[in-house]
Amino acid sequence: MRRKAFFLISVFCYASACYAAPCYGTRMPARKEFFSGVETYSIFKRYLENEQGKLRSTQHFLLLSYGVYDWLSIDLKGGAGNIKQRPTDRCEIDYTSNFAGGYGLRLKAYDKEDLKLVLGFQHISVHPKSRDLGDIRHKAILDDWQFSLLASWRDIFGITPYLGTRWSRLDYIHWTGGDRKRMMSDLTKGMGLILGLDIPLLENSWFNLEGQWLDSEAVAGSINFKF
Repeated sequence: MRRKAFFLISVFCYASACYAAPCYGTRMPARKEFFSGVETYSIFKRYLENEQGKLRSTQHFLLLSYGVYDWLSIDLKGGAGNIKQRPTDRCEIDYTSNFAGGYGLRLKAYDKEDLKLVLGFQHISVHPKSRDLGDIRHKAILDDWQFSLLASWRDIFGITPYLGTRWSRLDYIHWTGGDRKRMMSDLTKGMGLILGLDIPLLENSWFNLEGQWLDSEAVAGSINFKF
C-alpha cells in the first residue's frame, strides 16, 4: 500500500513539473485525525532566472490537515498573500494582498528508533490585487512548488527538531496590459535546506518554526491544534 501511495505522489509531482512552500515538519495526523492552525510564511528573497530580478512575498493561511492513514496525510490551506517583484531595470512593483491557497501530501517513509522520515509535496498559489502604473495595468500570480524530504530524531526537552532538503520552483506570472509572461525562479538554486522546530504549547497544540535557505531565503511560523 505504501509503495502504491509513493508511486502516486511521485507521478503527481512529476506531472506538476515538481515545481517552495512551508514543509509542515514531521508531525502528521493519525488516521481519521485532523490538525488545524494558522500560519504566516514570508519569502524575503527569491531570484528569477535570466537576471529578471527578484521576488518577495508574505502570506497568511488557515491550515487543515487530515490523516488518510497513519502514514499518509492531505494538507490544505487558504488565506491571503502579496507579491513584491523588483526587476533589474525599474522600481519594485508592489501587489497588495488578495486570495492565496495551497494543497499538499505527506508520506511517512520511516518511523523507528527515534528517527522519522517524511516525504512531502506542497503547492501554493498567490493571486494579489492588480496594480495600475500610469496607463498600464499590471497583474501577477505566484506559483510556488516543492518536493521535500524531512528527518526528525529524539526530542530535546520536549522540542522536536527536524532537518531536510527540497527541490523547489517558483513561477512569477506577469501581465503587462494584455501581454502575459511567465518567469521561473533561478533553477541553478533549485535545491534548498530546511531547518525547523516543533515546540509544544498545551497538550494538543504546538508552535512550528521553519527556516529555508539556499534556494530561497524564507521563514514560516504556525500555531497548530490536534482534534
